[in-house]
Amino acid sequence: MEEIDRRIVSLLARDGRMSFTDLAKETGLSVSAVHQRVRRLEKRGVIRGYAALVDYDEIGLPLTAFISIKPIDPAAPDDAPIRLSHITAIEACHSVAGDESYILKVRVASPIALEELLQQIRASANVSTRTTIVLSTPYDYRSPEVEPGQAGGDAER
Repeated sequence: MEEIDRRIVSLLARDGRMSFTDLAKETGLSVSAVHQRVRRLEKRGVIRGYAALVDYDEIGLPLTAFISIKPIDPAAPDDAPIRLSHITAIEACHSVAGDESYILKVRVASPIALEELLQQIRASANVSTRTTIVLSTPYDYRSPEVEPGQAGGDAER
């Protein structure tokens, strides 16, 4: 990946609504060149989309938890993500190494809602759970700076 593309990705990761004009100013490119590069990055899948950062407290989902799951029957098919995909309280599902098979990030309204969600997860996927409740989030949505050689390796070729 070219250095200028890394810069564009880094800028958009921090502010997905940054205008092509502002991107051009920050990168020293013309507006049309920035537009072409952004479209090419989108087409390649480097930029997969743009999203709003939501204040979950304000929409009634103040409780965040991480739920580690593992199958009750180790011989059962590894299909928990499919079995749980209909549960909208699950924000993310990560396959992990270690004792558990997956870690789920969930957002709910209350401890009672979390307890109900845990029952739903256990019943839907036939898994055991281990839950960690988030007390506070000092930072979130951090955008890593893309260093030369990290993305695609072009700098080392």
